[in-house]
Amino acid sequence: MSLTVEDQLRVLHDLLSEHREECCGRISECQQIKRIVQSVMANESIDDQQILQLLPEIYNYGRQGELAQNLDEHITSNQANLQNWVDSIQLSD
Repeated sequence: MSLTVEDQLRVLHDLLSEHREECCGRISECQQIKRIVQSVMANESIDDQQILQLLPEIYNYGRQGELAQNLDEHITSNQANLQNWVDSIQLSD
């Protein structure tokens, strides 16, 4: 059974929230963030323009996290972005 876009956004919200709250994460989480964003963007069923504009930024965050020498530092340096993304995804629910 595949996840709906709403389910995917909920998982994305949870992953980003954990990074924001704990200031740490794993490379596998960054890879999952990238996969979710790619799937949501390919689905083309989302109407929320704010979310659509943020998805490439979130994808880049996941990609940069995947390649970061120090993932915790990458997460810490993106706290403002994480807060914005979490708030925006929360508002779209």
